[in-house]
Amino acid sequence: MNTPLSWIKAYVPDLDVTAQEYTDAMTLSGSKVEGFEQLDADLDKIIVGKILKIEKHPDADKLIICQVQVTKDGETVQIVTGAPNVKEGDVIPVVLDGGRVAGGHDGNMTPGGIKIKKGKLRGVESNGMMCSIEELGSSREFYPDAPEEGIFIFNANPEYDNIEIGSNAIKALGLDDVVFEYEITSNRVDCFGVLGIAREAAATFRKEFCPPVVKETGNSEKASDYISVEVQDNDLCTRYVARVVKNIKLAPSPLWMQRRLAACGIRPINNLVDITNYVMEEYSQPMHAYDLEHVAGNKIIVRRGKEGEEFQTLDGQVRKIDDSILMICDAEKPIGIAGIMGGDNSKITDNVKTLLFEAACFDGTNIRLSGKKLGLRTDAAAKFEKGLDPNTAMEAMNRACQLIEELGAGEVVGGAVDVYDNVRQPRRVPFSWERTNKILGTNIDKATMLSYFKKIDLDFDETTNEVIVPSWRQDVVSQADLDEEVARFYGYDNIPTTLPTGEATTGKLSFKLRIENIARDMAEQFGFNEGMTYSFESPKVFDKLLIPIGDKLRETVVISNPLGEDYSIMRTISLNGMLTSLSTNYNRRNKDVRLYELANIYIPKGLPVTELPDERMQFTLGMYGAGDFFDLKGVIEEFLEKAGMKNLVTYDPKAGKTFLHPGRQANIIYDGTVIGYLGEVHPDVLDNYEIGDKAYVAVLDMPEIVSRATFDVKYRGIAKYPAVTRDISMLMKKDILAGDVEAVIRKNGGHLLENYHLFDIYEGAQIKEGYKSMAYSISFRAKDRTLEDKDVTEVMDKILNGLRKLGIELRQ
Repeated sequence: MNTPLSWIKAYVPDLDVTAQEYTDAMTLSGSKVEGFEQLDADLDKIIVGKILKIEKHPDADKLIICQVQVTKDGETVQIVTGAPNVKEGDVIPVVLDGGRVAGGHDGNMTPGGIKIKKGKLRGVESNGMMCSIEELGSSREFYPDAPEEGIFIFNANPEYDNIEIGSNAIKALGLDDVVFEYEITSNRVDCFGVLGIAREAAATFRKEFCPPVVKETGNSEKASDYISVEVQDNDLCTRYVARVVKNIKLAPSPLWMQRRLAACGIRPINNLVDITNYVMEEYSQPMHAYDLEHVAGNKIIVRRGKEGEEFQTLDGQVRKIDDSILMICDAEKPIGIAGIMGGDNSKITDNVKTLLFEAACFDGTNIRLSGKKLGLRTDAAAKFEKGLDPNTAMEAMNRACQLIEELGAGEVVGGAVDVYDNVRQPRRVPFSWERTNKILGTNIDKATMLSYFKKIDLDFDETTNEVIVPSWRQDVVSQADLDEEVARFYGYDNIPTTLPTGEATTGKLSFKLRIENIARDMAEQFGFNEGMTYSFESPKVFDKLLIPIGDKLRETVVISNPLGEDYSIMRTISLNGMLTSLSTNYNRRNKDVRLYELANIYIPKGLPVTELPDERMQFTLGMYGAGDFFDLKGVIEEFLEKAGMKNLVTYDPKAGKTFLHPGRQANIIYDGTVIGYLGEVHPDVLDNYEIGDKAYVAVLDMPEIVSRATFDVKYRGIAKYPAVTRDISMLMKKDILAGDVEAVIRKNGGHLLENYHLFDIYEGAQIKEGYKSMAYSISFRAKDRTLEDKDVTEVMDKILNGLRKLGIELRQ
């Protein structure tokens, strides 16, 4: 959204601010200004001059010597030029010695402009330069009366007949302006028009807002005698207004209109087209004109398109229409795509005699979807997409007809055809000024708040304490919105800093997030770096991981519109992303890599998918280089201990994971439930991922962890009595697990058992084949006395008896 400051000032006459002041104040009051362009930033000392005399240059065939009057008192300067289009009596823009013009005839402007100095051309003194429209920073696109090549001639246009010699040429051309670019949020549809921005500016700067006075127009005839309107789909067209203009006289629009449109980036064409564009920019209400002679049956029908229907738009392209697209039709055929573009079969030509003016309100969602389907986007569609106010349609129509009469573009037929079944009424919002002060932490009196509302046309009903919101303010629906209106016009920078009030307690992380943070902290403490991988994967992943056909992991949620086969399913296992990341690091020669990830897998509850899948967060660890299976096991145990899950953890080497080494893997079991697994990656899987080193992975199912974790810790004081330690060395078969040994120690150690740890494991020549030696240090302590030898011996006997039942014997 762009607006020139001059157009804003037309409706806020007392507005006297710099471009930066305007930018800062409007942004603070809620109409964010992205930036501004000073049109004459590179122009200086450019005045209106008149060529009094022209002589040929004595030494150059293509140069002429001009005597140019540069003041109303008759002062002249000599200028040498090669322009082919000037003659004596021409009034032209002149840059004097020391002035600046915009550089670059090819559109590449020189920042800061080009400084003009007096000098000599082929030996003849020249004290300035006559300017083309390009040298003034614009183009023929926005100044159609400028010559294709050569100097801009003021007196070629009768509107410049009264221009004063020596006056400011930049001002005369409307280039002494600032164009502001706004970022308007979609809920402020009213600010997509100049009137909406002007209303905001008036309220922001505490000035009077003076919108154009729209007068009644039209002759004694009735528009309904010329045209009829039938809206068949009023869910997509809430209002349709039609008026008729006859005896059309096409001509250029006046300069003031051309300049305002040009400043908004719209090319002036002729009075009719310019009026529709002007009203669209002013009211944010698109309009369209049809040649009434080409409207069959003098009837407009608004209906959905027909499947397979074809329609040629104004740009000459044939569009395929279906029943989701709203069409404007006559009694026989379509003549326009509603809200997007008119048809070639009813366009305005130079031979038009009577035209039909349309101002309507179409469903924004339908316009957006239709434009996307047709690959067609226009300025009108962009405005309709926001959801316009149907009450604006008639006012905009009357404004356009008023301009037609004022500019002598035609004779407006009286009355209008207006199809508007469900009239949108003003909204009433209860208002409490005390609540507003409480929310904002301010002490603003009620009268001041109501004065803010009045500035933006919000009325107040004293009897009901309700604010009456006009239909064009679609964003004001509750007290909170009224609080915002007060805040932005009082000034966000004026609102004092206050402490919040209420009875709310201090917030904290949920239990689940606290457990996840412990996982992150433990992983990073042991040198793991966090990674992030895609949830979308390829079905080929299961083959790379050696997962057999028929495995439950192959039952996946399939994506209906995937980016490609490699991203066509939701992952059911987290290892592919981890191994891919390890592979990337390995092939880039990074040593001793440790990665972790907390991310979801997606397990369908049934196939085909009829409900959302079970999203389960997995804590995945992966590493290669320094470290082995037992290092990774230690990280897992440290995490589980921090999560309050220490004593009931066991390991089952019969995990059966095809992607892990068959002899170096284990399920992690807590209190009889599998909560994860760990192990060395299978050599074939390593080859599939091009990892040339042993790699280890561990995966914990976080929902199982969270449901069993606890922060309930019982603290004990420092022991008063000494501990007694016994070391035992045992001989056992290799298939007996350390976990089995530790289970016996825990079970038979009783209340005197304080701690135990494995400090040695040995296999070698001194041990018979198929056996191993393991040594434990076991500590005992009593809370109320010093233990005697017989107390410890009694407990140790129970532990040894339990171990013998496993076939374990003491080493002598």
